[in-house]
Amino acid sequence: MTPEELATAIRHALTAAVDAGDLAVDVPDVVRVERPKAKGHGDWSTNVAMQLAKGAGRPPRDVATVIADHLGRADGVAEVEVAGPGFLNITLDAASAGELARTVVEAGDTFGHGTSESGRTINLEFISANPTGPLHIGHTRWAALGDAMRRLLQATGADVTAEYYINDAGAQMDKFGASVLASMRGEPTPEGGYPGAYVDDLAATVREQRPDAADLPDDEALPLVRSLAYQAQLRDIQQTLADFGVHFDVWFSEAELHDGGAVDGAVARLREQGHVYDEGGAVWLRTTDFGDDKDRVLIRADGIPTYFAADAAYYLSKKDRGYDEKIYLLGADHHGYIGRLKAIAACAGDDPQHNIEVKIGQLVNLGGAKLSKRAGNIIELRDLVSWIGADAVRYNLERYPADSPLSLDGEELRKQTNDNPVFYVQYAHARTANVTRLAIEDGVLREEGFAPELLVDPTEAALLAIIGDFPRVVAQAAELLEPHRVSRYLEDLATRYHKWYDTCRVRPLRDEEVTDTHRTRLWLNDATRQVLANGLTLLGVSAPDRM
Repeated sequence: MTPEELATAIRHALTAAVDAGDLAVDVPDVVRVERPKAKGHGDWSTNVAMQLAKGAGRPPRDVATVIADHLGRADGVAEVEVAGPGFLNITLDAASAGELARTVVEAGDTFGHGTSESGRTINLEFISANPTGPLHIGHTRWAALGDAMRRLLQATGADVTAEYYINDAGAQMDKFGASVLASMRGEPTPEGGYPGAYVDDLAATVREQRPDAADLPDDEALPLVRSLAYQAQLRDIQQTLADFGVHFDVWFSEAELHDGGAVDGAVARLREQGHVYDEGGAVWLRTTDFGDDKDRVLIRADGIPTYFAADAAYYLSKKDRGYDEKIYLLGADHHGYIGRLKAIAACAGDDPQHNIEVKIGQLVNLGGAKLSKRAGNIIELRDLVSWIGADAVRYNLERYPADSPLSLDGEELRKQTNDNPVFYVQYAHARTANVTRLAIEDGVLREEGFAPELLVDPTEAALLAIIGDFPRVVAQAAELLEPHRVSRYLEDLATRYHKWYDTCRVRPLRDEEVTDTHRTRLWLNDATRQVLANGLTLLGVSAPDRM
């Protein structure tokens, strides 16, 4: 019996109680069940009696007693205990609990997926680094977390578009182009420009495409070199992210906002809404009406749009493209953006509490990492992946809340020991695969028998209980945008699997006859492997069969 099936059984018990005149309540559409925190409190617990007590006009324990009486008659329920102020602790019979193993195996890579976020249309923007240099450790955390959030939201039914906002407009692009051109000409890096060997690499790439570029007059050379270098650097960013397992559906150019007239159009639309005014020769957006600490300049007195104007135009672009919800994942130095972006949403006629969410990620410190030889003063993402491995980097960035500063030890992440969380979880998956291979060699075949009532060992009950909790963990992680809940769950699952492995044999001993106990345990082994694989996939981490 899955948690969803148990929740349905509870609703049926409530309906039976109402029909019998034992309770006068409205049966809720959704009943939540969860694993008890303490051992000995059953397989599952629900507080539905406490939720319904006020409407029933009766003490919660009275309501719980009535529900327990009807629920105790349900198939697969061995015992229902009323505890505390009105909790229901439910114990399933062995056959009903064990049936979950077959459910998981048959569901395959869809087990844990659901519909809790169905109906949401989301634009998820993350990283959005300037295309003036390689991706570095400052971008890595949101690369891992953002992609995991995308996977979680999609697994729970949301329509999600992952979008990278390319900051390819503004003075920094001119400085970038001038830096590459200076390298091509053998000149020093211009003041405020970009140093580093990667600039020389870009210069060589541009020279291969246009050998004459450096010899052109500055007014011709600079835009040409800037464009070719930008395209090369963007390709480098895209390849680095692909190697890191990060997918984007849309790469959106800031320059196209300006060139296509979207910025001017956004100012005009906001003026029509009554939130734009002119003062001191500049054009302002009255964001203080919506909680911002000060009004923001859209167009400077010299007629040049501000970054804020581009932000407003970009928000309206997302709105016009049909995204009801816009989620921004920004770096630790962007706290000030929260109020102004929410003010833009309000000025655009949206609800800042619903249509926009801004999450801030804290800094990551990685001990032992070397600065990039190409970029000089940064730790490049590609170097991290080469040194530690994409799986270890992603997993350890995803196992902590985004709003907590993070300090990692690179050498520890490289170790293949149980103290390394990603190794611990991946090893559990590899062990399940090895058990399956060897069991099949011994003649233990799933299709020849499944008797869930034989899964009676306490370690089997514990393993089944946590497997059944996977869909709830996924749904909660998606709702709260917290991938670390999946990581910590997988570590708990791996621990319970190892304890079960040490206690219960899947393979027969020498000369021992293969029985349904062995076959049924193979079902449980394979169900564990499936959940470990599904969880790692949601984190963008591989699930190796051999280690």
